[in-house]
Amino acid sequence: MNTGSDRGTHGSAAEDAATEATAASDAGAAAEAAEETPHVSKAPAFIKRNRSLHLSWQVGVFIVGLAVIGAGIAMLVLPGPGWVAIFAGLAIWATEFAWAHLVLRWTRRKVTEAAQKALDPKVRRRNIILTSVGLAVAGALISFYLWKYGLVMPWSLKDQ
Repeated sequence: MNTGSDRGTHGSAAEDAATEATAASDAGAAAEAAEETPHVSKAPAFIKRNRSLHLSWQVGVFIVGLAVIGAGIAMLVLPGPGWVAIFAGLAIWATEFAWAHLVLRWTRRKVTEAAQKALDPKVRRRNIILTSVGLAVAGALISFYLWKYGLVMPWSLKDQ
């Protein structure tokens, strides 16, 4: 808190406010610059010093990320959190590779946009209507099947 007792050495309150505003804008600019700066490897310093060791580190990170993404792709058809694993593998790659960092940033932006769009009342209403219509059609088809064939599986049908 500035009580004004130090104005003789540091300037006026208006100058202090201007300095604080400049510092705030510099902090915002620094955050933007940090996001736009070239990607830097997250490898420990002793690994970065040796070129072959750093290359081995990057190969290891690539293989681990590829394994996690492969498991995520498998989990898309098998039980498990497939998309979470795919994004986790991409995040692993983003620790070492600038292209993966850019892809991950683009993906985060698109997911955020989709989440905002899904919260739009018109879109929610449309999705609820489409889901209701789909459930009604599925219910009608299941009812017709049960009326026509009873509770018998299609591969067990004989001479209809």
